[in-house]
Amino acid sequence: MLFPMLALMGWTFCVLLLMGRRRIGAVQGGRVHAREFAMGESAAVPADVGIVNRHYMNLLEMPLVFYAVCITFYVTRQADLAAVVLAWLFVALRLAHSAVHLGANRIVHRLAAFASSNFTLMGLWGWLLFRLASS
Repeated sequence: MLFPMLALMGWTFCVLLLMGRRRIGAVQGGRVHAREFAMGESAAVPADVGIVNRHYMNLLEMPLVFYAVCITFYVTRQADLAAVVLAWLFVALRLAHSAVHLGANRIVHRLAAFASSNFTLMGLWGWLLFRLASS
């Protein structure tokens, strides 16, 4: 259960670095003044810069629930093959969501990846509850 968590955390750090790179590039390129980031982001921030910030925040929302379930599986020693497969599926779907959101950003594809990852996460929690109730 630790490796899917580490993989997603690694990806989150990659997006953080991308966000910094885009922000610095936009300021250095004269596309936006640094003060536009003083309170997060303003409407003056270019869309290609702002979308990375939004995606980074997204990687800190539902994945928090993922980290909690993975740690619970680990601590309670309830992790099995099904749990590990669901955890990796969640990570894969979050990576797909990232690819869509930071790429072409087609809303239907993004929604499909996002919703699928959330249903997978619900399944992971359901599996944990089943394993705990069965033990």
